Amino acid sequence: MSAGRLALVESNTTGTGRDFAVAARRLGLSPVLLTRGERHYQYAAELDLDVLLVDTGSPDAVRTACAALPGLRGVTSSSEYFIGVAAAVARDLGLPGVDPDGITVCRDKVAARERLSHLGAPDFAGCRTPADAVAAARAFGPVVVKPGRGSGSCGVRACADPEEAGRWAARLFADGAAEVLVEREIAGPEFSVEVVAGELVGVTAKHLGPKPHFVEHGHDFPAPVPRSTSVALGSAALAALGACGLPDGTAHVEFRWASGRPWLIEVNPRLAGGLIPRLVRHASGRDLVAEVVAHAAGLTPPSASALAAHASIRFLVPPAGVVTSVSGVDGARRAPGVTEAVCTATPGERLTPDHSFTDRRGHVIAVGATAAQAIARAESAHARIRIATAPITVPATR
Repeated sequence: MSAGRLALVESNTTGTGRDFAVAARRLGLSPVLLTRGERHYQYAAELDLDVLLVDTGSPDAVRTACAALPGLRGVTSSSEYFIGVAAAVARDLGLPGVDPDGITVCRDKVAARERLSHLGAPDFAGCRTPADAVAAARAFGPVVVKPGRGSGSCGVRACADPEEAGRWAARLFADGAAEVLVEREIAGPEFSVEVVAGELVGVTAKHLGPKPHFVEHGHDFPAPVPRSTSVALGSAALAALGACGLPDGTAHVEFRWASGRPWLIEVNPRLAGGLIPRLVRHASGRDLVAEVVAHAAGLTPPSASALAAHASIRFLVPPAGVVTSVSGVDGARRAPGVTEAVCTATPGERLTPDHSFTDRRGHVIAVGATAAQAIARAESAHARIRIATAPITVPATR
């Protein structure tokens, strides 16, 4: 017998999007996907989900649709872009959830930085013109320029001088950004802290692609750092959530580590992307997706299986070109410690890098008794997979 319904307001098209629906069913819930267009979600048909076509950009429309669902236990989303709507509707219907105002603050990078500047964030400026970005870069030195809203490293670029900062800001404004954040670049390793319902889960080490972009090429969980570093990162993350009005929230909080301390970069008021929840499950036995779903429906979260391992993921990020062949996937799957090896690139596919998470064409996850073993296994299996490409040719014009 169903424990009730769970409304999913849109979702990630990959990764945890499917996982949310699967977790809901495992908890005895009946997931209902609210979407403007189900063609984006191949898994909806595969799982035979109930789907409601709703204008998910309208909180009123989502509220009306959810209010009409019998046995509704919760409203949530796995998508950065719809967690605010889901939280507002849950509050209005008296269902479990966090303060939607806190989510609004976090999703506005400039507003969040203003709220959190006392917690050790880099120097920053909210800019509404390219000239503002130039002035900020002159004041700060090398900077990172990013849209005021967004996720997945979309539109994020390191700029070495004021002129480059102004040009990149102009492009972001042309692409529709109302405001851009210009912040002093902090040189040092990047980490994220994973938090579920106000509880610290752990610290993830992040591996980034080459500058000037910030595409994440891999993660290690738990991060192989001294305990003092992990404690400092965790404490800073919880302080940031409290300052944003989300002391009981779920979040993926990003930091750079430099000069012996954490530098706060972003507070993402949602479960981590980049398949980090799967890393956590492989390493610790905790199913973070199931925990988030349970909290959204007012259910008791499932207990963990108490593993004590390490897990690493490396993404397949091929260069621009036309895919000519894909090889080595089966060998990677059979490699020691590998739990997942996926490649979505197909011969004939044209690859045009966007310098964001959309450039990924698969991943390898491996586990080990130590961080070094998990990392070595993931990188070895990753190296087995070859995505061969040829240059994209443009027909000559007469």
